Amino acid sequence: MDIKTPKRVYISLPKKHMVALAQKYQLDHGLVIKDLNPYINEGYVRAYFKEWGTVTACKVTRNPTSVAYVRFSAEDEADRADWAGPHYIGGDVEVKRVVSPKMKEDSDEENTAAVSVPQPRRSMGLGYILEDAQWLDEGMEK
Repeated sequence: MDIKTPKRVYISLPKKHMVALAQKYQLDHGLVIKDLNPYINEGYVRAYFKEWGTVTACKVTRNPTSVAYVRFSAEDEADRADWAGPHYIGGDVEVKRVVSPKMKEDSDEENTAAVSVPQPRRSMGLGYILEDAQWLDEGMEK
């Protein structure tokens, strides 16, 4: 069953309730990453999480803090990525395991519904900006 909503909804709940929800709805499985360093882009987040499975969608929003959503192709991949934490992606981050009812058409605009609560800015202390994470791919495919 597909749900018709204008924007994607992210639901964080205990695993046993995800199973019950999956009996009524087809679900996408993913992670919401909060407190993300504002210099980290979607390419870097995608490359970071590909270790645990196939990333089918990745969206970073910056309003006013940086939050990312990463969707995996399978439930067990999202579980492995969640359980591998705590994660350090350019700094300490908070990772929440989420499900989202499948939508008929997935587009970049629909993946922007992640909401973050404003928090005080912290000094990141980085001496460089990560523009592209393609270099992570080099040497990893041996």
